[in-house]
Amino acid sequence: MDNLIFSLNATVPIFTLMVLGYLFRKIGLIDEKAAAWMNKFVFKAALPVLVFKDLADQDFAKTWNGKFVLFCFAATSISIAVIALLSKWIVKDRAKRGEFIQSSYRSSAALLGIAFIHNIYGESASGMGPLMILGSVPLYNIFAVIVLMLTAENEENKENGKKRIRSTIHGIFTNPIILGIAIGMLWSVLRIPQPKVVQTIVSNIAALATPLGLMSMGAAFEFQKALKELKPALIASFIKLFVLAAVFLPLAVTLGFAGEQIVAILVMLGSATTVSCYIMAKSMGHEGTLSSSVIMLTTFGCSFSLTFWLYILRSLQLI
Repeated sequence: MDNLIFSLNATVPIFTLMVLGYLFRKIGLIDEKAAAWMNKFVFKAALPVLVFKDLADQDFAKTWNGKFVLFCFAATSISIAVIALLSKWIVKDRAKRGEFIQSSYRSSAALLGIAFIHNIYGESASGMGPLMILGSVPLYNIFAVIVLMLTAENEENKENGKKRIRSTIHGIFTNPIILGIAIGMLWSVLRIPQPKVVQTIVSNIAALATPLGLMSMGAAFEFQKALKELKPALIASFIKLFVLAAVFLPLAVTLGFAGEQIVAILVMLGSATTVSCYIMAKSMGHEGTLSSSVIMLTTFGCSFSLTFWLYILRSLQLI
């Protein structure tokens, strides 16, 4: 029950902000233009600053565990590859296929990971959360940019092969979120100090990412379109909450991971789809309906699915 209450406390506010965005649109507080502006601001400013803050604040050198980071990297890579192959049979529409792929593998690792670990192990946790972020989040974003660029319905997809490759590479290196990751990791490795004023400004901008992103998604959500995407949304949600964890958790246990490590891996594999899926999809030429549907379904469902997995892990005395 404690796990369920904790999960609900972590996810219900997220879900509620989406609902509020939808209600604000209905009563006229947020219109289509405002929602588009909010989405653009979060993608180009708030979210990159949030990613930078999450990475720059971590001491990766002190808590480094190569085996753990390699496992997170490998599990993420394999998940992306398999989901991409399956998507060809599940989603026929090319543009929607890109949304399906990224929403099936991208977790709220940075948002929920450290919170879950600290809830179970306290502030003495040894740092597996940041290492899990290092092994997964950069890959999440890099592959999301590639997948969304290659499946977007825009003029770039009508170019010849060499131009598409060049435009994709250029898009990766100029993507605000990728830049935020690169600068944050460099900042962490070099241990560059942040003056108090800078910390405050960064924290204030980063704090805008989640509420604005969630409300803009809720404001743009359309139930009629979402119902048409219900089947792929349900499949993506099932993959996100159950399939990946069922495949990789036994492998993690076999490799000797337990305790704080296994909880971090669980969050990486089985937590709700991150709201940045919608933000990136909308900002890179996609409709965003499938992404928002999966985010809503997994946000609502992960409170119960994570509690289910935690119960199993505790029953097996792994945590």
